[in-house]
Amino acid sequence: MNPLKTLHAEQDQAVWLDFVARGFVQDGGLKRLVDEDGLRGVTSNPAIFEKAIGHSDEYDDALKAAGDQRVIDLYEGLAIADIQAAADVLRPVYDASGGQDGFVSLEVSPYLALNTAETLDEARRLHKAVARDNLMVKVPATPEGIPAIRDLTADGININVTLLFAQDAYEQVANAYIEGLETFSASGGDIGRIASVASFFISRIDAAVDKLLDEKISAANDPDEKAALEGLKGKVAIANAKLAYRRYKRLFSGDRWQTLAEKGAHPQRLLWASTGVKNKAYSDVLYVEELIGPNTVNTIPPATMDAFRDHGKVRASLEEGVDEAERVLAHLAKTGIDLDAVARQLVEEGVQLFVDAADKLLGAVAGKRQKFLGTGLDRQALSLGSLDEPVKQAIETWRKDGLVRRLWQRDASVWSGADEAQWLGWLTIVEDESKKAADYAAFSSEVKQEGFTDAVVLGMGGSSLGPEVLAETYGQQPGFPRLRILDSTDPDEVRAVEAAVNLERTLFIVASKSGSTLEPNVFRDYFLGRMRDVVGPDKAGRHFVAVTDPGSAMEKAAKDDGFRHIFYGVKQIGGRYSVLSAFGLVPAAAMGLDVTAFLESARTMVRSCGSDVPPDLNPAVQLGLVLGKAATEQGRDKVTLVASKGIDTFGAWAEQLIAESTGKQGKGLIPIENEPLAAPAAYGSDRVFVYLRLDDGADAAQDAAVTALEQAGHPVVRIALASKASLPQEFFRFEIATAVAGAVLGINPFDQPDVEASKIKTRELFSAAEKDGALPAETPVAEDETFALYTDAANADALRKAGAGSDPVSWIKAQGGRIGAGDYVALLAYVTRNPEHLAVLQETRLALRDAKHVATCAEFGPRFLHSTGQAYKGGPDSGVFLQITSEAPDLAIPGRSLGFATVIAAQARGDFGVLSERGRRALRVHIKGDVAKGLDRLKSALS
Repeated sequence: MNPLKTLHAEQDQAVWLDFVARGFVQDGGLKRLVDEDGLRGVTSNPAIFEKAIGHSDEYDDALKAAGDQRVIDLYEGLAIADIQAAADVLRPVYDASGGQDGFVSLEVSPYLALNTAETLDEARRLHKAVARDNLMVKVPATPEGIPAIRDLTADGININVTLLFAQDAYEQVANAYIEGLETFSASGGDIGRIASVASFFISRIDAAVDKLLDEKISAANDPDEKAALEGLKGKVAIANAKLAYRRYKRLFSGDRWQTLAEKGAHPQRLLWASTGVKNKAYSDVLYVEELIGPNTVNTIPPATMDAFRDHGKVRASLEEGVDEAERVLAHLAKTGIDLDAVARQLVEEGVQLFVDAADKLLGAVAGKRQKFLGTGLDRQALSLGSLDEPVKQAIETWRKDGLVRRLWQRDASVWSGADEAQWLGWLTIVEDESKKAADYAAFSSEVKQEGFTDAVVLGMGGSSLGPEVLAETYGQQPGFPRLRILDSTDPDEVRAVEAAVNLERTLFIVASKSGSTLEPNVFRDYFLGRMRDVVGPDKAGRHFVAVTDPGSAMEKAAKDDGFRHIFYGVKQIGGRYSVLSAFGLVPAAAMGLDVTAFLESARTMVRSCGSDVPPDLNPAVQLGLVLGKAATEQGRDKVTLVASKGIDTFGAWAEQLIAESTGKQGKGLIPIENEPLAAPAAYGSDRVFVYLRLDDGADAAQDAAVTALEQAGHPVVRIALASKASLPQEFFRFEIATAVAGAVLGINPFDQPDVEASKIKTRELFSAAEKDGALPAETPVAEDETFALYTDAANADALRKAGAGSDPVSWIKAQGGRIGAGDYVALLAYVTRNPEHLAVLQETRLALRDAKHVATCAEFGPRFLHSTGQAYKGGPDSGVFLQITSEAPDLAIPGRSLGFATVIAAQARGDFGVLSERGRRALRVHIKGDVAKGLDRLKSALS
């Protein structure tokens, strides 16, 4: 006769197989798990589920059919279906035993083990989802889990209590169960249908205690002491279990329990878990033979079950030697080993083991999801060279510490513990905005029906750079207006926009989160004034929409001026993280893009970077760790952005995100954008390269150059886009990556203190100029017919010592001589942004790169003030700056005493003033007359 059946019949011993039963791995599902030789229940085991998902065609088919869902949703769809199937198979056992056997057990996420409220919510949700009477929800016996056990029992939910090691903790668990029954009974519930087990982990106790005993044996000199210590090995776990069983008998007797028993209550059975023997010196059936007793459960691993079937002895062992068990634990205490402390450590380790298993499980699902998405998900590949090991270590740290989950939980301690939690609305913006897709579609139709030929975004930084990427990447859509961007106060650029459009058929999108930013306000003042001249005061407002945060000054002005629409941003999203909010979607809708499809593309990346995707499979987290560790481990803080033609303007948006987010407190990443690739020898050891490659638009020469960089040992991240349609994915990837890089750097990636300083200084200068009629006069340090040069006293002294004399060119050369290894050069040009000027600046920067082997930037002001300006002032002191200003015919601003020429001059001076205050190596070159000739001369001087 089968000993297990004999055991169950003779000792009332319900034997449960764990989820590791061979049938699961061999057959791929719980549906085939029932064992004719005495199976009485099934428990969930993420490690085995992970293997099944990894190798089962059945699960592959289910994952393919599920499509692009969150990893946790995919997993739950598989797990709950199998749990329900197992519950249905075991239902006859459940019915025949009066609801005491035949259970399936599904654990609450181990990530919630230290949170009572979330454990309660999750357990209730799982109970409802499975919807089977013979379900047990598994909850750990952590201090936070015990109140949840009580409240869930009070809800009438069957609970499998896991991770028990200490007797006192068990008593708390038993009392929580009893209290829950009393509450459920008082509410009219049928307590006779509730079952529970309390799972003691056996072998783990001996493994931990034996290790401590071995240390004491090794340190002992007395042979008798050594022998006494040796005699405790392999006995503590069983002694602990026997004394726990004695408490069980006491707790489930007496008047209090009898009152519940009369109403049909069943005792909470003790369950012996981890009963496979870890020490080969012990009998392989030790933890089965010595723990047999009435109304208990033993979850036996398959090998141990086979061994017990072969040579195990059935006897009522659990109540034998209780006095000896007391002596064992008393002796252990005298050795100085604190069993309660061991138990606390084992609970912590047990939670981590459960987390590790869950990570592997979710990783298996994430891996399959990525495989089945194929080119639907932008692919990422890392070639890191010597950076590979530091990144792997960082990935493991983020996994072990649950930092991806904590990021999504908006835990400010992921960063600096400041106000970061207030700026994470972008994490859920794709889902939030998807609910408004119909509103964007209606606006898009309205714009088309009105016959607008142009739509002009008036904004700065995050309000303009994202829309600029959309305009340049997707181009004009049939039947819709051409999208243009104005983000410069240069008078000629304002004139150029006005000259390019027909005001009567133009829609202006005024974008400003705060509503107080100088540039959008003066843009609005100018074009609203011009529109009133052209179409009249009554109709002018219908040519404008506003995108702003609720309650801003811009909202009030838009209402007062009769704007066509006001779209609202989210206060919890900073400007540079706002492209997937109204600040990007309103321009997208205006130019005729399908906002629903746009957001759906972004959602694919959101789900791929979610809290349920472990770091090693989380593309954005990987990218962020690469960027952060490149800087902190190897000084590679120059992030060089390379992109295929057609998506190359993405770099300007990413440049702002990275620089403004990370460049502060003397730390940061310096993005290098629009710098054509050269041979590997042109670069120093301070670079990391990120290559966005468009499958249907890749350039062979660019591919070859990136491959050469990899072969030379430079860290390279390759991101492959199947088409331009998947570009929205990259907005979210880079947002998460930048936040992660900020965490590695140890800064707050959501503030911009040095940008604010520049804004304040600019406002002060402009306000004073409006009062005085002009900006204050300046005295150049050197001047000729082409240039007038300006700098602060400290920089002037340093440049004179470096050879600067009366000739402006000598100052420029001296500034170039300050460039050293690991530095970067930034050309900050407050001149008209046009192809002619850009070409000369590009030639200049490349000449400097090739001569000095340093990173170079060519930026146009004032737009860079809301972008890289933060890193230049607050980031690492490795920048050498040449600010370039010029003179342009002024353009009056309606309602203001001064025009755009004064605005841009005030911005340049404010910018330079903060650079000087921060002690940066800065020189201002003011070009008199022809700007193109001045730029050529500057190039010659630097060459």
